[in-house]
Amino acid sequence: MFGYIVINQSEMKFKEYDVYRSYYCGLCQSLKERYGVLGQLSLNYDMTFILMLLTGLYEPEEQEAQCRCVAHPLEKHPTRRNLFTDYVADMTVLFSCYKAEDDWEDEHSLKGLVYSYLLGRKFRKKPLLYQEKVRNISLAMQNFADAEKQGNADIDTMAGLFGRVMAQIVSCREDEWKDNLERLGFFLGKFIYLLDAYDDVEDDRRKGQFNPFLEKSGQTDFDERVKVILELMISNSADAFEALPILRHADILRNILYAGVWTKYEMVRKKRTGEKDG
Repeated sequence: MFGYIVINQSEMKFKEYDVYRSYYCGLCQSLKERYGVLGQLSLNYDMTFILMLLTGLYEPEEQEAQCRCVAHPLEKHPTRRNLFTDYVADMTVLFSCYKAEDDWEDEHSLKGLVYSYLLGRKFRKKPLLYQEKVRNISLAMQNFADAEKQGNADIDTMAGLFGRVMAQIVSCREDEWKDNLERLGFFLGKFIYLLDAYDDVEDDRRKGQFNPFLEKSGQTDFDERVKVILELMISNSADAFEALPILRHADILRNILYAGVWTKYEMVRKKRTGEKDG
């Protein structure tokens, strides 16, 4: 489901891109240290955005380093890590465990079952500092999974359930910024869910799997209506973002919220409609 909250690299300065990649690589290193190669498989750009968002808001001290990895074996590349990196790594793995379990239940994916078991076992061994947060996220994920099993086709309800999951992940502290972070995460989660459903609707139809857009996807104005809904979700997320006193990496975060998400949308739309790049 993740993979939709990305940068628009063509509108980003080289230095900004290097900074963005350093957080992405730092998160990758944290996943490896805490969960091994299985953890690294859960790495995604959406969680990198959350890491940079929390970093920009709270401005923690950071550790910059250089490392090699499987993707870049010949030369070292920069990494940035701070007190939120491990938190986001844990949240990434927690969600990945639920997603793998969902793959098993929906498609009887043996790969999903094995991945969920092995990664979940590593997660449960961690002495987490935020057990209440994990319980809240787990409950929100369970409510979302139950609604999917029941075939709830109300689009706003389903998107809202996933939005609550993201709201819990983004809002990591009980402080004055909690409400705005929850609002940002809630609408960002709805955007992710809706764009994922839009992306998968034809595949889900062929496989006979649940998708809240199945009935509406045959309507002539379907694509236009989906874009309007997605624009509303990002607009609400952006409003919550602009209410936060973020200076550090603000340009990168705005690149993602105002441009990056739409590069991914255009890829999905063109795939659906068969439109080719000019």
